[in-house]
Amino acid sequence: MKSFIFLSIFSIFSVCVNSQISDSIKRQVKLEGAINFRDIGGYENKNGKHIKWGKIYRSASLNGLTQNDLEILKKLALSYVIDFRGPFECKTAPDKIPANALYLNLPAGSENIGDSNYLKNMMRSIKNDSSMINFYSDLTPFKDRYKPMFDQLLKNNKDSAILFHCSAGKDRTGIAAALILYALGVDEKTIMDDYLATNFYRKNENEKAINAMVKMYRLDESAAKNMMSAKESYLNATFNAIKYKYGSIDNYLRDEMGLTNKKIKLLKSFYLE
Repeated sequence: MKSFIFLSIFSIFSVCVNSQISDSIKRQVKLEGAINFRDIGGYENKNGKHIKWGKIYRSASLNGLTQNDLEILKKLALSYVIDFRGPFECKTAPDKIPANALYLNLPAGSENIGDSNYLKNMMRSIKNDSSMINFYSDLTPFKDRYKPMFDQLLKNNKDSAILFHCSAGKDRTGIAAALILYALGVDEKTIMDDYLATNFYRKNENEKAINAMVKMYRLDESAAKNMMSAKESYLNATFNAIKYKYGSIDNYLRDEMGLTNKKIKLLKSFYLE
């Protein structure tokens, strides 16, 4: 069984051992109190341009930041910290905000996440991938969650950076990163690689969380792994739902995120080189 789990984990890692992992020394911001904190710069888009380094960051929760971490983040010149977590999550583990950064909470779709009863019911219902697929394919909260993020990206000044995050930096954050990368013209394989790289950056924390869920909630190990992993089928569920309802991701970005051709060009002028 252990060898099977190892091979499964290895196969996930091997999928994204290309640009995302190979340049992790440059991409990852190593902190004492936060994980999965990384720059989404450096990716090449379909027109041969690259996303600027040091402009857009993604992360897991920031409640555990140390004073040393805050000093590191201060040097990143963050203008905004965008938090996708709901009220229960924020109350239990409030963000520590680096100096000079403003805080923006966008909790749409996360209103019950973190509530103990919600968590217990969810644990009882998780048996396969279906609950995660449902989460990723439910577009209902996306506009309220992600449009203000794009609005802020368009308003950000050239000397500042933006950070967005949720609790694990995997699901809500993963979708956000995918939409940003797509808007900047990055191909879907690279977008998927960035998403799957969470399995690399969260490896140790995922193992701890899986063990805890098995012991505390008597959850089946495979179900716990499904919940904690970034899987290609999850992000594909988002893209497929968008394409089914709007015809294309480009249509969705225009109609729901407000990214007209003019704004797409502006976004690219800000974040590509």
